[in-house]
Amino acid sequence: MLILIFVAFFLLLIDATTQWLKPVRIWFSGTVTPVHSLALFPNWADGVIDDISSSLSLKEKNKLQNIELLILKARLQKMAELSSENLRLRNLLHASELLQNNVLVAELIGQSLDPLSHTILINRGEDYGVFKGQAILDSEGLMGQVIEVYKSSSKALLISDSLHAMPVKISRNGMRFVAEGNGNFRNLTLRYVSPSSEIIVGDLLVSSGLGKRYPAGYPVGWITSINPIKGSPYLNVNVKPTAQLDRSRYMLLVSQSIEKFKVGQDEK
Repeated sequence: MLILIFVAFFLLLIDATTQWLKPVRIWFSGTVTPVHSLALFPNWADGVIDDISSSLSLKEKNKLQNIELLILKARLQKMAELSSENLRLRNLLHASELLQNNVLVAELIGQSLDPLSHTILINRGEDYGVFKGQAILDSEGLMGQVIEVYKSSSKALLISDSLHAMPVKISRNGMRFVAEGNGNFRNLTLRYVSPSSEIIVGDLLVSSGLGKRYPAGYPVGWITSINPIKGSPYLNVNVKPTAQLDRSRYMLLVSQSIEKFKVGQDEK
């Protein structure tokens, strides 16, 4: 040990006073550089790990923020739907106030999966006094008629069903026709309309009460177009239903004719 100490001291003294060991020092410096870099590797690795952790943390925060944004948007949509539903209920309440007879509010709970069958299921049945043939309407007009009654629910046929037809009349002059469904929620047609008939676009059709299927006075629809049929003596007359047949969730069941139910010309 003493010998090694003496040799080290002697080399330090020579290096400090002469240039003899300079080539050796340069060679040793080049040799030790990889060792020095290897010694610094843990610090470099820690930096890389910190960068990766920061990146993962940012991605996780971004993911959480996107989830929160999605939840907030969903809540906003629900609030918009609740607002629209509240408006529909207010309109329905207003319509019920215009009737002079008792009404029963019902809610849609199902509809036919067959696109050619326009039938719905409502949450009122025998328990609430619902009967077969009872008229159903929303805040805008006639929707249809109960065709089957169960204990706590009922099945109704909409006026747009392709198998449905009903007698109607023009409220302006009392002319009578037959309105047929054609499988389109937003369109009905009038059967056997003569070119000499006194009808115009914009006329309001109401149920005539004939045939005892519907009480008289129920708003049915507005005439939207009148066109000749090539090779036929009759006209093609299209009618837009006043009721929101494919949209209304709440509806009224009435057992007597409407006395005051009106739809303004500006709502067509």
